[in-house]
Amino acid sequence: MTNSSNKYILLVMTAVLLSACSVTKKYERPTTLSTDRLYRDQAFADSTTIASMPWQSVFKDEKLNALIQKGLDQNLNLKNAIENIVQARASLQQSKLAYYPTLQLDANATHTKQSKAGLNFPAGININTLTTTYKLGLSTSWEADIWGKLSSSKRAALATYLASDAAKQAVQTQLISDIANNYFLLLAYDKQLQITQETLESRIKNVATIKELKEGAIVTGAAVVQSEANQHAAEVLIPDLKQRIRETENVINILLGQAPGPIERGKLDSQIVPQNLALGLPSQLLENRPDVRQAEFNFRVAFESTNLAKTYFYPSLTLTASGGFSNLQLTDFFTNSVFYSIIGGLTQPIFNKGLNKMRLTTAQSQQLQAYNNFQQSLLTAGQEVSNALYAYQMAAEKEDSRTKQIEALVKAVDYTQQLLEYSSATNYTDVLTSEQNLLAAQLSGINDNLQKLQAVVDLYRALGGGWK
Repeated sequence: MTNSSNKYILLVMTAVLLSACSVTKKYERPTTLSTDRLYRDQAFADSTTIASMPWQSVFKDEKLNALIQKGLDQNLNLKNAIENIVQARASLQQSKLAYYPTLQLDANATHTKQSKAGLNFPAGININTLTTTYKLGLSTSWEADIWGKLSSSKRAALATYLASDAAKQAVQTQLISDIANNYFLLLAYDKQLQITQETLESRIKNVATIKELKEGAIVTGAAVVQSEANQHAAEVLIPDLKQRIRETENVINILLGQAPGPIERGKLDSQIVPQNLALGLPSQLLENRPDVRQAEFNFRVAFESTNLAKTYFYPSLTLTASGGFSNLQLTDFFTNSVFYSIIGGLTQPIFNKGLNKMRLTTAQSQQLQAYNNFQQSLLTAGQEVSNALYAYQMAAEKEDSRTKQIEALVKAVDYTQQLLEYSSATNYTDVLTSEQNLLAAQLSGINDNLQKLQAVVDLYRALGGGWK
């Protein structure tokens, strides 16, 4: 071979290698993503965040922690998410094997019958021949990853696996949040039921007192009827509260992956939440929020799919080889019957009805959609953090005012009852109004406490806590 030929071959190989470098791109996180203002009206001091705390440290109620652990062990949605990981891992392992050649074993016996009528034989004579060919061989095929097609497929499979793992983590954080929120809701219903039952007992006694006052001509029959109506107003609240308790217990049981039944629980007043609700930096959501990480991995899958679509515009180099034994007789099958072939093929697409162009256009469009979803998940995460933090702040802001309101209403009930009993300076309508306002304020106070507890749970999940 001449020097000019060698130079030509070297030039062609160099051009091929340079082309290969430019076909696929290396993934980098998009620089267009902005996290600076994800948390509304918040200044950021350091990277300390409650998302780094294990859930056992966030929740101090041992009964709640036992329920959460049972949910992590038994929840059916979480089990399905784990199976998605198993499937993605299998795809990833298969993609790694794509670099190796295929190997197939072929063993067969072929029977062939041929008629020789009219071939140098007298008229009317028809002779048939039957031959049997025995064959045993191996064949292999290997595609060179010149343009990065196999590498892109493997990276896409890896991103899919990581996305399925992040999805499982997102299910876990949501599960912990759902169990905790419903647990606190159950405790709030318990507290409301307790207060309502205590109020009912007080109003039953009040009816008896009003009847005695009527006998003393201090109040009229209208006051007796009003007191009885006030008693029944408390009574009708109890069935609804019991129903909500039963339904919330059933919700928790579903989260635990078990049949409906009673839930062992503590008291609302004994709940302790972290005092320092550190947010950390908004950029930490990219690493802490499982759903945000899942969205980025999905974007990486789409990115590698675009890389893969580009490689179809370039030729593919495939090497195939086969060899073995073939003979008409089994007696000397392994002697004098060897065959083999080696084929190297370079296939360049020229016209395939626009398939490659369609594949690339679709992949690029899907990549843009995945990027938009990535951005949307980050914005949603910031919104959820902002909402949860503000809900906590508003619940805390109501706490002091609600306490003062309840204290004032307790005094109002006492004063009006005393005035009604010992003087004519008031009427039963004043007593009725103060009692109704007190019960409403007490129930609202429980809701304020519930809002505060659930806001902590929501903030913990929104920051990405619960999966580490």
